[in-house]
Amino acid sequence: MHPILIERRRLGLYLLGWLPVVTLLTLGLGRGASPVSAIAVFVPLGFVYAFIGLSAWYVCRIAPIDHGLPLRTVGAHLVATVLASAMWIVTGDIWVSALDAMMPALNAGALFASRRLPLFVIGALLFWLAAALHYLLIAFEGSRAAERRALELSVLARDAELRALRAQLDPHFLFNSLNSISALTVADPAAARRMCVLLADFLRDTLRLGASARIPLAEELRLADRFLEIERVRLGSRLHVARETDPRADTCLVPPLLLQPLVENAVVHGIDQLVDGGTIRIAAARNGSALTIALENPCDPDRPRRSGNGLGLDLLRQRVVTQFGADGDVRIDEQPERFRVEVRIPCAS
Repeated sequence: MHPILIERRRLGLYLLGWLPVVTLLTLGLGRGASPVSAIAVFVPLGFVYAFIGLSAWYVCRIAPIDHGLPLRTVGAHLVATVLASAMWIVTGDIWVSALDAMMPALNAGALFASRRLPLFVIGALLFWLAAALHYLLIAFEGSRAAERRALELSVLARDAELRALRAQLDPHFLFNSLNSISALTVADPAAARRMCVLLADFLRDTLRLGASARIPLAEELRLADRFLEIERVRLGSRLHVARETDPRADTCLVPPLLLQPLVENAVVHGIDQLVDGGTIRIAAARNGSALTIALENPCDPDRPRRSGNGLGLDLLRQRVVTQFGADGDVRIDEQPERFRVEVRIPCAS
């Protein structure tokens, strides 16, 4: 359907923009005639041509200027121009005949007859102007459609990348959990069985919450508590947790398992390497529309240094960048006896 006719607002703006053309047409062709006669004849015909000019859109669609067929395009517009002007003249003849029948004193027929040829030429010029404007409108719509397609493709690509990252993250977490259970099967079978039960409950929760694109931070923190409870079976009193959470941050929506790589890294590469264990500190704060989550853990100063951040933290950084772009950030601060990760993302609630 014609882009101007699909909405009343667009049609109203179009007719309002046509008003100066009608005014100039009336003043130009009505010169030397009675003002009342000029208005009665040319104002209605001017607005009639506003609708005739809309047909240029269909000609522009079937004869685009970017297909390398200038003769076909020019020919189509010449034929359409002649037809549009002829239709305008025929409509004018019908209109002035009606005016002569209703109000003979206006002498509308004689006025129109003397202006028929200039009116035909003006109609041709107006049709070419309408065609130019419609080509601009088609180009604008094409540009918007291309932007919309590019945005849709970008969203699809981002979703595919997130699914790929999630597919890597889940096995990575499961491997670490099963590794912990394996370490207990010989040393403490009862603890290994308890850990299996806790792991089953944890996986049930992750499957339930993982089906959502975002979950409240409070739920994400509960998942982290579940994981730490599993690890506490193996580490006992060596593992302590301290949390400072801004109540305003609890309702912020975050990607599920956002904290999982952080708590895994804190346990596996921090607490597990210390004879006396230590305390994992989790803090969450909301500052306006920004959410900051920080996790800090002690670590062995004599540990071998890794060349990278590890798979879990690399996946976390990729998820944040992919999902939030420039609005998301992951900062890692590694000191000899302390390891700190800070995640900043927008707070959606």
